Amino acid sequence: MEASVEKQHALLSQEKMRELIKESQAGDKEARRMMVEGNTRLVWSIVQRFASRGADLEDLFQIGCIGLMKSIDKFDLSYEVKFSTYAVPMIVGEIQRYLRDDGMVKVGRTIRELSYKIRHATDDFIKNNGRSPSISEVAETLDVTVEDIILATDALRDPASLNEQLYESEGDSLTLMDQLRDDRSERVFDHIPLRDIISRLNKRDQTIIYMRYYLDYTQSDIAKRIGISQVQVSRLEKKILAQMKTWMGVNPEEVFDK
Repeated sequence: MEASVEKQHALLSQEKMRELIKESQAGDKEARRMMVEGNTRLVWSIVQRFASRGADLEDLFQIGCIGLMKSIDKFDLSYEVKFSTYAVPMIVGEIQRYLRDDGMVKVGRTIRELSYKIRHATDDFIKNNGRSPSISEVAETLDVTVEDIILATDALRDPASLNEQLYESEGDSLTLMDQLRDDRSERVFDHIPLRDIISRLNKRDQTIIYMRYYLDYTQSDIAKRIGISQVQVSRLEKKILAQMKTWMGVNPEEVFDK
């Protein structure tokens, strides 16, 4: 796979891509072929992010190319946005849907039932109080933990939420998926089974790690959301990282690159 990607045509300039997209959308098959071949490296870089899912990478590459072609067809040339900014979420979404539909991404019945209850409890609270409830208030209403609420909500979130734009400047955007990689395009996800390590933590600790290192919440933000003090969050975070360090044999703070 990598060898075939390396043989692709030279990377296309933004100007050339816009020209090819215009021609492709007008029905030019050769322009469409050149756009696909000129962006296979982009597709492959995204496919690699799903290497730990157990799916055949060749299959994921083909699915990713479908997302790429949809991006070419739907890209709006009236906006001064880089093609990759638009294409990446489309490609990731296509792969995520394939994995979900193929049964590789499953959500348990208990989680689904809790999510249903959360939606109804939230609607009822808004009707009665004229505002949205806090996580703690929903948890109290349903007699479950705050961690259960957060994990249930996250587990059923549309995979496309990984591609929600967090930052944009001069046409370049940053998504949550992008945050899983550092400036060298390498993070712990490429080297060790971090998800397996996190899965060994209890729900509360998983929630703290998720909010702290994936959502970039401050300790104060986390404290407010789960109903404890900032000092307690600080102590828990140190304890959790120490436990992870023992399991991983490395310093999690360096791995997360905070």
